[in-house]
Amino acid sequence: MTKIAIVYYSGYGHTAKQAEAVLEGAASVADAKLYRIDANGDLPEGEFEALAGADAIIYGSPTYMGGAAWQFKKFADASSKPWFGQAWKNKVAAGFTNSASVNGDKFSTISYFVTLAMQHGQIWVGAGLMPSNTKAHGPDDVNWTAGSAGALATSPADASPAEAPRKGDLETARLLGVRVAELAKKLKG
Repeated sequence: MTKIAIVYYSGYGHTAKQAEAVLEGAASVADAKLYRIDANGDLPEGEFEALAGADAIIYGSPTYMGGAAWQFKKFADASSKPWFGQAWKNKVAAGFTNSASVNGDKFSTISYFVTLAMQHGQIWVGAGLMPSNTKAHGPDDVNWTAGSAGALATSPADASPAEAPRKGDLETARLLGVRVAELAKKLKG
């Protein structure tokens, strides 16, 4: 069976909610699992080895100060060991991020994920969704934040994880999970 790994860090719970939506989508097609980076920037023992067995790795982090959280960057730096052995080469890769502002420089975080994936020799998959960009659209619509390279979400600074990310952002994340799993399954073929 096709295996999808979702590696993410969440500081306040909003990105965790987004990760769960990605998981829901991926699990509808393949065997999918969440790998949460802890507050110290570490994965539990043995989880790097588990990532080597995945057909796709989806990266997630909140966007803080124009980039991925330092905890995610610590994970990325620790991935130099699998990089050296090319353990993630030809695996499908994708990414998602969340910030309090509508823009919030989320693309910087997605670009960081793309670069990480390219260094590992992975195959990047974007959102594959048209933007919801008319006056009639709002936060409850799919791809309202108009991400092409990954799934973007907005969680207002005063919103709890129960309130945000909102319906449209969660559906965007779910659809990214579906797309990655379908493409990984097709490539595994």
